[in-house]
Amino acid sequence: MRKIIVTMFLSMDGVLQGPGGPEEDTSNQFKLGGWIVPYFDEQMGTQLDKILSAPYELLLGRRTYEIFAAHWPYQDKNDPIAETFNRIEKYVVADSPVDLSWQNSTQIAGVDELKKLKEQDGPDLLVHGSSRLVQALLANHLIDVLHTWTFPVTLGRGKKLFEEGTQAVQWKLTDHMVSSTGAIVASYVPDGEVRTGSMPVVVSEAEIARREKHRQD
Repeated sequence: MRKIIVTMFLSMDGVLQGPGGPEEDTSNQFKLGGWIVPYFDEQMGTQLDKILSAPYELLLGRRTYEIFAAHWPYQDKNDPIAETFNRIEKYVVADSPVDLSWQNSTQIAGVDELKKLKEQDGPDLLVHGSSRLVQALLANHLIDVLHTWTFPVTLGRGKKLFEEGTQAVQWKLTDHMVSSTGAIVASYVPDGEVRTGSMPVVVSEAEIARREKHRQD
C-alpha cells in the first residue's frame, strides 16, 4: 500500500488559493495570487527537494492538474522537477471528462477509486494544491503525511484548506523548520482521535452558573 502525502502552501488565515502567481487561480475574483513568492528562500527550496527526493507519482484535483498540464510540459527539460513531473504517472480526480493529453495521465473518479489506487503497490502519491481533493481525502482519513507551509501573510478571502466538514483528528508533528523569511514548514501524521481534558482549576459558583446558562442557549 502506498502513502498519500499532501504538501500545502497556506496563509496564516488558511487560504491556499493561487500561491504561485497572479494568474494561477483567479476564480471567485481572487486578486492576490503569487503571495508566497516574496517569502520563498533557499531553506524552503532544500525542504521541497527533500519531499521530492523519494520516488512518487502525482495525485491532483482537476484545477491543479490543468494548471500543471499547461505549465510543466513547456518548461526546460533540464529542470529536474519538470523532467520528473512529465515522466511519472499523474492521476487526476474528476467526475467529468478531462483533457489527458499530458503524457502518462489517468482520470479517476470517486472515493472508492481513490482507495483502490492507494491500496496498490507503487510509489507514494504526492498531492499539491487541489483543495477540493484534499478535503475529500481528509473526510475519508486517506492522508498519511501532511506538510503545511504557513506563510506570514493573511489574505482575508480565497479557498481554504479546512472548511466545514473537516473530520476531528489529532495530528502528530514529525518535523518542522522556520525559514529566514518567517514561513513555518511543518510535517504531520495522523495520531488517532482527538483527546480532551480540563485544566486543574477551582470551579466557582459563577462558572457553574455560566455553564448552565450556556447549555440552555
